Formats: sequence, structure tokens, C-alpha cells
Amino acid sequence: MKKTEKSDLNAVDISLADVFARLSEIYESGVTELSLHDASLASDSEKLCSLAQKFLDFAPDMFVSVVVEPHALTKKVIEMFSQLYSSLEIPVRGTEKNGTLLFDKKLFSSKAAMLNSSGTVFGFEMEWAVQTGDTFRQFRERLDFSVSLYPNHIDFPQFEKKEFCIPKSTGIYSSKDIDFSRGMAFACLVFYTYGRAVPWFLSVIKPLKISPSSFFADFEEWQLCNNCSFESGFKPAAVAHKDIEKMQLAFIREKYEEKKCTQYLAAAEDLIKLNGAFSRVAEEGEESVVKTSYNPDDILSPYAYDLAQFCDNVTMEECSVKVFAASDSPDYKIL
Repeated sequence: MKKTEKSDLNAVDISLADVFARLSEIYESGVTELSLHDASLASDSEKLCSLAQKFLDFAPDMFVSVVVEPHALTKKVIEMFSQLYSSLEIPVRGTEKNGTLLFDKKLFSSKAAMLNSSGTVFGFEMEWAVQTGDTFRQFRERLDFSVSLYPNHIDFPQFEKKEFCIPKSTGIYSSKDIDFSRGMAFACLVFYTYGRAVPWFLSVIKPLKISPSSFFADFEEWQLCNNCSFESGFKPAAVAHKDIEKMQLAFIREKYEEKKCTQYLAAAEDLIKLNGAFSRVAEEGEESVVKTSYNPDDILSPYAYDLAQFCDNVTMEECSVKVFAASDSPDYKIL
């Protein structure tokens, strides 16, 4: 079972050299998770392969999160990490050239396709107003593009520091746009990452005919009105997934009503609830019974990727669905 979201299990402050030298000892001491942020490792394909082999040999059950630069993601690296209980964290940055920020979409697209094809869990790390030449428009474009690649999660390191990092306004990135970016990023963090939305997000927002960044901007306004925004001190890591799912469902209902596409709402809600139940079995070991408007075989099929076509061609069928832990992965049955 692959890890589906970043966790806050025992944090271990240890050097990369110690990992290579003492991994077996670390594993036997009861450590369950390691997070590695090492610049020399992130850019070195051979060292990444050596690390993966070390875990395969001495700590196959330990979860490892590794920051990896996209150019270091070779086929061999991806193949080896696909065998591990792991997550690859990929910084989404541009290249500064003459005061302009250039972003290589082709590079990120090709690497994400390889990762998704292999079933290797990966996420993106994204910042705003940090690199020279960055703009609010470019941040939104990076966010929209990143979501389109189906990352398991999108994290924003600026939120993870003990004191929130406030970028300085520039001639091309105003303080107002920095505030907009922060709100949009926090909305994405809550709705997409902590909401475990990757399996259904693009399908659910497609009928709305808006970009992911616009959706997150609207969700931030909803958060402000419902006392669960960054400004109100909301901590998504401290909230049960079921509670975030309630927020997702409430907001989706509002957006579908606003955009006059409520004919697709029942299918969208089924997608959210069923996938949420699967994630809770995998992450918390929590089994549940979900009421759906469609047969789960239909909702969980590729046909549901396009909700408009799905609802035009599939007959509604109310079901009670038990989602439970099976031998290898979560499973379900109609009661």
C-alpha cells in the first residue's frame, strides 16, 4: 500500500550519511518514517538509486519521503522507488534568466507521466513570489498545470516554517497579489492535499468550467466566511479527513448551484464520498457505509471521468456501499 498523504509520524533529524551507514539500526530502533531533504541527493540519480536499494535491503517497510529534482527522475530511479513505501517530493520551480522566470512544462509533464504510469507516489512543492521574475499570473499557471499532472499532493513550504514566510512585494508581484497567492495556496492545501482529492478533483471541477486556481480562489472566500481560513488559524493537519470532506461537499454543492449544473451533483458527491471512504480505510483503518445515488461499479469506472457524459448515459441506482479493508487493498460491497 502506497502512502497517500504526508503524515506527522515521528520526525527524525539525521544526516544522509547516517542513513546510508546506519539504516538497519535506525529501522530496528522502531523508526517508521524518514523525510530526506538533501540537495546533493535530490539532483543525483545514482545516489537516489543507491538510497532506494538501501531501503529495499534493510528497511522495506519504512516510509521514506525524498525531495527529488525533476531532471534526476530517470526510469531507473522511478522503477526502484515504485517498489518502496515512499513519496517523491518534486519542487516546482522555474529557471531564472535575465530577470525572467522560465518554466519547462515538457520536463514536468514527461516525468509525471512516468511516475503515474509506474504507480509511484509523488507530490509537488511550490512557492510564490520567491524566485526572481515570478508573477501572480505565473504562480496561477504553475498551480493549474501542476494539478493537471495528478500529483498525490501539493505542498507549500512557506506554510511549513515555524513563522510563516512573507515574501516581499516587487515591481511585478504586488503585496496584494502575494496575499491572493497565499490564500489560493492555503485553499489548495486544505481542499486538494488534506482533502485527498487527487482521484476525483479534475472530474468534479470539469462541469464548473473554471480553472483549478479559480476554484481555489473561490474556496478561499468560502473558508473566510466559514472560519476555516489561514487568517482564522485553521490547521488542516489537526482536522479529521471526514470533516474536510464535509467542507468539500458543502462547497461543491454551492458551486454546482452557482454554475447551474446540479444535474451532475449526485455523481460528483458519490465520487467524493466513495474515494474519501477508500482513503480512510487506507490511512486510518476506518471502515464505513456510504449511501450513493449510483452503483459504485459505475462511479468507480473510467466513465465517471467525464460527469456530463456519465450522467447522460448511466441510470441512477441508490445503493448502500460498505467500504472495508481487504487483504491487499481497500474493497467494497453493496449491502
